[in-house]
Order: sequence, then C-alpha cells, then structure tokens
Amino acid sequence: MLSTKKKMNLIIPNYEPKQPLPDIDIIVVTHNENVDLLRKTINAATYLNYPDKSKVHIVVADDGNRPEVQALAKHYHVGYSGMENNKQAKSGNINHTLAKLHSPLFAIFDTDMIPFSTFLRNTVPLFTENFQQLKDDPDHTEPLGFVQTPQSFYNADIFQFNLFSEKIIPNEQDFFSRDVNILNGGNKRALFTGSNAVFLRSAVDEVGGFPTDTITEDFELGTMLNMAGYISLATKVPQSSGITPIDMKGVIKQRTRWARGVIQSCRNLHIFTNPHLTMMNRIILLNTYFYWWAFFRRMIYMTAPILYALFKIQVVNANFWILMVIWAPGYFLLHYVMGDTSVMHDNAKIRNERWGEVQETFFAPYLFIPVILESLGIKAKKFKVTSKDVTYSIKDKLYILPYLILWTVTLIAIIKFNYGKYVSEILVGSVITFWLLMHFINLSMCLFISLGRPVYRKSERFIRKVTGKVQSKDGTWHAILTEDVSEGGIAFKTTDGPVDDIAEGDDIKFSLQHQQFNIQLTGKVARISHRGDTAIYSVQVQMPEDENRDHYLQIIYDGANTTLPSVQDTWVTPFDELYMNLVVRARTIERKISSRFNRF
Repeated sequence: MLSTKKKMNLIIPNYEPKQPLPDIDIIVVTHNENVDLLRKTINAATYLNYPDKSKVHIVVADDGNRPEVQALAKHYHVGYSGMENNKQAKSGNINHTLAKLHSPLFAIFDTDMIPFSTFLRNTVPLFTENFQQLKDDPDHTEPLGFVQTPQSFYNADIFQFNLFSEKIIPNEQDFFSRDVNILNGGNKRALFTGSNAVFLRSAVDEVGGFPTDTITEDFELGTMLNMAGYISLATKVPQSSGITPIDMKGVIKQRTRWARGVIQSCRNLHIFTNPHLTMMNRIILLNTYFYWWAFFRRMIYMTAPILYALFKIQVVNANFWILMVIWAPGYFLLHYVMGDTSVMHDNAKIRNERWGEVQETFFAPYLFIPVILESLGIKAKKFKVTSKDVTYSIKDKLYILPYLILWTVTLIAIIKFNYGKYVSEILVGSVITFWLLMHFINLSMCLFISLGRPVYRKSERFIRKVTGKVQSKDGTWHAILTEDVSEGGIAFKTTDGPVDDIAEGDDIKFSLQHQQFNIQLTGKVARISHRGDTAIYSVQVQMPEDENRDHYLQIIYDGANTTLPSVQDTWVTPFDELYMNLVVRARTIERKISSRFNRF
C-alpha cells in the first residue's frame, strides 16, 4: 500500500534554472465542432502562464479548412493550419500541423478541452528537470516522452446527471484519469488519453509521428514512445476541463469507438508477443486490453443465474470448494486493488466496487459485441467525432430496450425461482437469488440512466470569488463579490453593507476585476435571495463582446468546476440512489398528472 502511494505521489518541480526555457507549440485540434466551443479553448490558451510568453506558439489545426475557424484564429492572433481531404482522421490533422512547427515541446488540446492558466507550470518543469538530469547523468536517466494531465470535465456526466447525483459521485472517467493512470505514471508508463498532454517533439518524430492505422492514436502513440525507450508520467491535479456527453447515443458511440480502438491498437502493437515491450508495459497493456473484455464477463454474470432460475441450465457445474478456489482469489484481488488505488484523501474513494458494477452493467449490452467483432478483425465502417450536444429523439429512447428486457427477465427469474418454495428451499437457492437481486438493482439503475432527464440549464455554473462593483438605477456604485458565474448569469453579494436600491427586474451595470482589466457587463436582476442577513443577487448577464468577453470567459473556465464532487459520498450507496430516483421520478410523474388534470 505504501509503495503504491509513493508511486502515485508525483511532485511537480520548479523550472530548472540551469536549463534554458524551451519553446512550446500549443496545438488545438478541431474537426467540425461548434465554433463557440472552440473559441473558449483558444481564448484560454492565450492566457497560459509561462515565464516567457513569446515562447508559447498557439496553432489551430483545422482539417475542415473552415473560414470561420480561420477568422477566429485571426481574432486571437494565433496560428492557423488548415487542410482539406484529410483521410487519416485526427492523426492526419496533427501530423500535417506538426510538419509546420519546430518547438522542442508541443501540447495537444481537443476542441472541447479548455486549458487552465496553470497548465504549463504543471507540466513543462518535468521536462526541464529531465533535460538537466540527462545532462548530469545520462547513463542512469530515462528520457521523458510525454506528460499526461487528467481528463477533467466541467459538466455532470450521464451517471451524475441522470441519477440526480451531481453532489454524490464523481465523474465516471475520474477513476482512470486520477487513479489508474496516476499509478501507470508511477511506473513511468502513463497512457496518453488524447488531449491536454505535453510531448517531446523529437521523441514523436523518432517513432514516425501520430499513428494513422488506428482510431485510438493516443493509446498507440503512448505505447510506441515507451517501446522506443521514453518514459511517460501522469499528473494528479486537473489542468484543463472539457465537456462530456450526457445523452445515451453520444456516450455509447464514444465508448464503442474507444473499445474498438484499443483492441485494434493492441493488435497493431502485438502486446502478447512483442519483444520490445518491457514487463511493466506489457502488464499495463494487458490490463487495458482485458478491461474491455470485462463487459463480456458482465453479460455472463447477468445471464448465468437467469438461465438457471428459468431453465435449470448450469453455466457453472462445481461444488462449493472448487467455486471458492476459482472465484474467491479474483474477487479479493479486485477488492484489494480497488482499496489500494481508489483512495484520494481521508480514505475517500473515487469509485467503489458497487458503483463499478453499476457502470459496468450500463455499458455491457452495447460493448461486448463490438469487442468480440473487433477481436475477430471485423472493423466498423465509419466513426465520427462524439457530439456533445444532447439529443432526446424517439430513436434515442430505444437505447433503453436492452436494459428493459434484461430487467424484465431478471424480475421474472426472481419470482419463478422462489415462488412456492419453503424457507429451507429458499435458503438452498439463496446464492442464485442474491445474484439475481444484485443484477436487478444494477439494471434498475441503468433504466433510470437511460430514461434521461430534462436539461434546463444552458450553461454550467462555476463557483468563482471575483471582486467588482455594481451600479444601481440611481447611479450609486456598490462593491461586490461574486458567488458563482456562468455564461448566462452571475450571483453576487454586496460587500459595503445592505443595499436598498437594487430590486428584482432592474437593469444594472456592473464590472468585474480580472488581472489588470475591468470587465464591463450589463444584466437584469432575476432573483434576490437571502443567506442569513446577506442578500444574494442573481443576474441574467448579456454576454459582452471583444476583450470584455475574452476576460469574462477566462474567469468562468480557468479552473475546475468545484460544484461537482471529486470523490464519492461514502454515506450514500447505490441502494440509497435507487430509492432517491424512485421518489424523484414518482413525484415528477405526479406533478405532470396533476397539472394535466388542473387544466381540465
């Protein structure tokens, strides 16, 4: 346990004073994404802190060659690399852009992954330290190929949002980014996850650039660098934040692409037989490969007790002790690993086994067939970039069918298996009943997730404490401190005493201080609430233009969304969540029925 924690504790050094500050290219990769989304990422890149800003070169890599993207790059005074007829997806776009660049380091950002101003401070010093170590002791220093920062998201994911759990569970992807990959990095073999990473340019050139024969070029490139003798590290604290899809169609398509891509890349890399892989590399790759087979295992776990309960078909034919020999070691190893890695602070976990089962059950019906097909060499015809727009069409509702069918069959199996039995007979079959009930609960959660939830908020709210001032209708100025901000509104309190000249519905002017700039804003007071004796003013904001807009966007997106949890609430179990969802959705149905009858 202690050795694991030591490996996960990567300390970010200061800039190495003996090393000259390296130039770095910031590549923002875009395909056909919304320009307003791209604006936020480019804008944030212009605010990156670096001792010498002249050594930061921002370039937009656009394989759509769109005039509006070129105009956006011109507005922000950054480079533009357009191309047409790209046949090699994201890799082709990046390789085309890299051919025009020459800095010793470069960073990759997807369109929706907005960097924090601290990004370079928490990545580049690892390279400058490594450069100095290579100079001082080249025989005992491994060159650093890339540094991966966590994939972080500023909106609730499909599990958090659809289960009304934005305050209870962290993002589902946090377990890999902030636990598993940190441990990989502790073994100097972190995996590249596609964005917000910094690379040594010469290392990428040495392995031939980004691979073009896979749909998971990130996973494959990282391993190619490790095979070439370069180490890779992963940092723990997020240094960028993006948007994650919350609709069934988007999430399932995204994970299917990842699953097929990893299987494809593992085949390209010959992970079982490749003599150039170190033992640690091979273990990490095998772990990644077999993770995607876990969904096939989950389908077996769900169907096995059903087959026995309904048709007396034995999937496993073994006595108790043989079953313990086969099953128990794997179960207790999983328990140990989850306890060893999934601990952040004060014994709080990112994920426990029960939530892991729910999330595995959710993906299983849609991933086990693609994994089998890809393993057999049957490839998907076409993949698209995952859309982050939420869709709830009739076709999207059909994604509920696998869960509904499995849920119904499991319920029938529970009733049929136990109906008419006495206490002693029920006890004999208790193991089958237990697993049927566990799967029934997991599938119930999946039903709630796939039912979706209305999206009312147009933009995410971030807790930000920013000073400024507000002008009331009579022209009086009052000092303020913001509570939270979003693209559509601001909540603030006055800091110079009670205010009587601001009322709901008032049009007001106010300004916020960002760096040395005063952001000028206008808005309408939508609501005045009270926290004790303090009035909180919620204002609908008109998004400003030009420099005011750029600074305001930076206030919003420069930092993690702390309204979302980073660890699990240990006091809330999936059983609690199940009950809460039953109550919330029952009340929603009750309100709809009530409102309909009231109209009559």
